[in-house]
Amino acid sequence: MKSQPEKPTTGVPAPDPERSRLIEAAGGRLTPLEPIGAALWGIDLRGRRPDDPVIAALEAEMAARGFLVFKEQQTLSADELVDASVWWGGRAMHSTHGVHPSTPGGNRHIFRLSNEHNHGIPGVGPQFHNDGAFCEAPFSHVAYHIVRVPEHGGGTVFAHLGAAFDALPAAKQAWWARLTSVNSNTGVAHPLVHDHPLSGRRSVWLHLGMTGAVIETSAAGDGHRLLQAEELRQLCHDYNRLLEAGIAGGYTVPYEYEPGDCIFIDNYAVAHRATPEAHRPASEQGLRIMHRATVAAPFASFPPPFGLPQHLPIHRPSPFGPGVWQPGGIGFRWDDRVPMQN
Repeated sequence: MKSQPEKPTTGVPAPDPERSRLIEAAGGRLTPLEPIGAALWGIDLRGRRPDDPVIAALEAEMAARGFLVFKEQQTLSADELVDASVWWGGRAMHSTHGVHPSTPGGNRHIFRLSNEHNHGIPGVGPQFHNDGAFCEAPFSHVAYHIVRVPEHGGGTVFAHLGAAFDALPAAKQAWWARLTSVNSNTGVAHPLVHDHPLSGRRSVWLHLGMTGAVIETSAAGDGHRLLQAEELRQLCHDYNRLLEAGIAGGYTVPYEYEPGDCIFIDNYAVAHRATPEAHRPASEQGLRIMHRATVAAPFASFPPPFGLPQHLPIHRPSPFGPGVWQPGGIGFRWDDRVPMQN
């Protein structure tokens, strides 16, 4: 990633003409998807790594539009997916998952997902989240290569977090900017609102399936308290509604995979969740198989604001007094009616 953020923008910008020219000179063709993301033809992920200016252009487009769909990657192997993943971010893998027995070659960098447990891990990610939220520095980029497209649908919903922040009322923008989430498994703390490290965009960021607490800092910055159960429940519902509203508002898209699609997301620019169809049995939807690969961030931490420590003792009594302090698993269950799985 670039060391200096670009000037922030509003909305979801069109692809940058100069970056598009660089990509075209390397044999690629970039076409914006509506309302976010872009499709890319002509760059084979099995081939030679593009030159640095092209890589920088592709990374900047991911940051601006949220994700790129590399088309026609049907023959991409698990090893080749890992090789292409290190084009981005910290230029190294950051793999924290278990390895399913069906993973080709037992590749430890591939998280194999499926709607049939014999073919991969089922049921993952039904609520909006960002991958690696339990890490000090969550993954910079994540790859999703569809190995087998189900016959009856089973996609992923992507929401642009900068445009979502823009959609908030000013008072809520100011309040959310004083909130810090605490991961329910590791106690790692992250800001609910951040400036994207590449685009500079003010963006929201919250894991709806792995949050154990949210801390509010006073407007003066001199005090901290935990949100109470009803406050945290309302926050999670508001966050979910905000991202879902982007389907009509022009910053969220339910994407249905086509054979050969390999999506790379900027994990600080978009949140995502699986569609309900992605988790329905193979007997109903057809078999779905996806390979996920996660890329290390180019920085050591995604620190909380207001002088809060990066690690908090989520498995011990709260240091902030009364409020929600829920360790382990999915953390705080903000809606008993919805499926939740990390």
